[in-house]
Amino acid sequence: MSSLAFLFPGQGSQYPGMGRSLAEAWPRANRIFQEADEALGFPIARLCFEGPEEQLKLTAYTQPALLATSTAAAAVLREVGLKPDYVAGHSLGEYSALVAAGSLAFAQAIRLVHRRGQYMQEAVPPGVGAMAALLKLPEGALDDVLAQAAQGEVVSVANRNSPEQVVIAGHTGAVARAVELAKAAGARRAVLLPVSAPFHCPLMEPAQQRLAADLDITPFNDLDFPLVNNWRAAPVRSGEEARRGLYEQVPRPVRWLESMRWLAAQGVRRFVEVGPGSVLTGLLRNIDPSLECYKFGEAADAEKLWDRPPGLSF
Repeated sequence: MSSLAFLFPGQGSQYPGMGRSLAEAWPRANRIFQEADEALGFPIARLCFEGPEEQLKLTAYTQPALLATSTAAAAVLREVGLKPDYVAGHSLGEYSALVAAGSLAFAQAIRLVHRRGQYMQEAVPPGVGAMAALLKLPEGALDDVLAQAAQGEVVSVANRNSPEQVVIAGHTGAVARAVELAKAAGARRAVLLPVSAPFHCPLMEPAQQRLAADLDITPFNDLDFPLVNNWRAAPVRSGEEARRGLYEQVPRPVRWLESMRWLAAQGVRRFVEVGPGSVLTGLLRNIDPSLECYKFGEAADAEKLWDRPPGLSF
């Protein structure tokens, strides 16, 4: 039987109403949201369940909201007996993955990501940074596009998401120039993204340094099952490796394509996206259509997931 991996989404997967059906259907999920409110000292559960959307989009709230929802979904899967062989999380999702793997206590993780969101938002003044998605840019064109666009400013790869999608980040002017250069180079699409900061690029180094102090005082346990981290696209098993990965990922690209290919090379053929949305499911289908990917972020997903072949049924 092939191995199973849980995948945990990052920013961009949030939406008002997320997690509500989980909390209504499973007491264990509802307790996770209660724990989140207690740990943060404000009602993050209500923000997940009701919005408003504009507040949910603010990085300092988006990050704990996504962590709470993904952890609630993972708690349900654990309760019914589904255990992964590996975990991975996209950017912020790495925190959710580490909670699921027993490395980070949930209350500590949610306080960490709340501060992480604040640090990232404050690292770059509004309007100074931007991000863009480049789709189906011809092979070999990316380095030239970035080099020509820079003109003394920062612009670099933020996410290598799939063979067809690369996200870039940096100074607003440099990113805008890269978008036009990518179009001219034959990209199928090149669009600015509606984000509040330029994540996973060198402009995030001030946030990395502020986060370091919080990571240093947070206990990390060795993992119950390996995590394939963003920084090196390689397996992590110890608490110290997990801590370092969270530090290193802040100004560096998310190597998602490499991570998924590494998992597939280990014989992982089945994946469950644990948390809101289906962004990672879509990326995985683009990376390798032969891989099986299911999602679990709403109560309605249970029927489809519960009805899978042996190894994904209960």
